[in-house]
Amino acid sequence: MKKIHTQNAPAAVGPYSQAVVTGGLVYTSGQIALDPATGELVGDTIAEQAEQVMKNLVAVLEEAGTKPENAVKTLCFLTDINDFAAFNEVYAKYFTEKPARSCVGVASLPKGAICEVEVIATV
Repeated sequence: MKKIHTQNAPAAVGPYSQAVVTGGLVYTSGQIALDPATGELVGDTIAEQAEQVMKNLVAVLEEAGTKPENAVKTLCFLTDINDFAAFNEVYAKYFTEKPARSCVGVASLPKGAICEVEVIATV
């Protein structure tokens, strides 16, 4: 198992890796809309936060040697399920190959984020 770390995505805010690679797959930890340079939350709207989440995921996937087009499954968390359509607009720009996905509404996310996404992709 190989642990993935890149300076182009936020450092983990707990005792975990940004991602791990094993068995030809990369499993990312959930990404929220943190600026990698400052560790501060970016944006107030679902579109702004989702865009930063996707940038963070792309950075982690690239460090692992893959890209969003190779995603086989994503798991998305929204603090307001009414943001589903606006979230999908941003998500669709990055996950063009339409991987399997779950999207659930949750009560809260770390640091006051309003969305979080994790990915499983082939390497």
